[in-house]
Amino acid sequence: MTNILQAIQNISNSSDNKITNITSFYRSLNRINAVGDPLEAFIKDMFANTLNISDENRKNEVYQQKFSYFGNQNNPPDLMIINGDAIEIKKIGSENSQIALNSSYPSAKLFANSPMITSTCRQCEDWVEKDIIYAIGTINKNNQITLLWFIYGDCYAANREVYERIRNTMADGINSIPGVDFSRTKELGRVNHIDPLGITHLRIRSMWIIEHPSKVYSYLSIPYKSNQTFRLFALMRESKYLSFPLKDRTKLEESVNSNLKINDVKIKLPDNPVKLISAKLISYQI
Repeated sequence: MTNILQAIQNISNSSDNKITNITSFYRSLNRINAVGDPLEAFIKDMFANTLNISDENRKNEVYQQKFSYFGNQNNPPDLMIINGDAIEIKKIGSENSQIALNSSYPSAKLFANSPMITSTCRQCEDWVEKDIIYAIGTINKNNQITLLWFIYGDCYAANREVYERIRNTMADGINSIPGVDFSRTKELGRVNHIDPLGITHLRIRSMWIIEHPSKVYSYLSIPYKSNQTFRLFALMRESKYLSFPLKDRTKLEESVNSNLKINDVKIKLPDNPVKLISAKLISYQI
């Protein structure tokens, strides 16, 4: 099984200096994964430790050993690690841009009973809930990945009841309009038969947006090195960090790579910002 600590170790050990230009990287050496989104391919390879494997069959064999599910653009998550975390990947063009989550509100955890996931995702392994990582990559005009954030949902999002309350209140409000034929959907709702002929319908879709981690955690005084080509940050609760195998923690903590840092920080509890919780901030900047 793989995890975020192994993924960071894999990228810090990579000897390919051109890897930050992910489009060129995946088009070179006959890498079949050039088809599709390069950022998603890059993150898959980080976790599977297949950055230097170009043979498609070999790479797919490793993927099968590491992942239980690959998703799509319309349903979260994008990846699920076997008996491990779920990963939702978001690509943006500016380092301070807000992140569009589309129809899915931000999640502290991923639940198997969520109406937003597919039946394939629900049945790909025996699970009830998973920790979810938001992987947010900034790709510049030169197709270079300049900033990559991995942030756990329980550091980023409130309890799902907070979002469901807003969603349900809006749906109930629309449904209370006299004469409206309203039906609930996975998005938000649908108003049917609006006109006298009953041929016009209104699809109501939610568009959830969340602030970039750089803005959310500006109070941490994160040591961004603007002159570096590639910057990676990972934020997780201390309890999550300590849940990883000792060998993975030790390997990361004893790394001789001077570009790799692990800091103890205190972050605001998403459900009650007056309270601070212990967390780990891992950075890798080259």
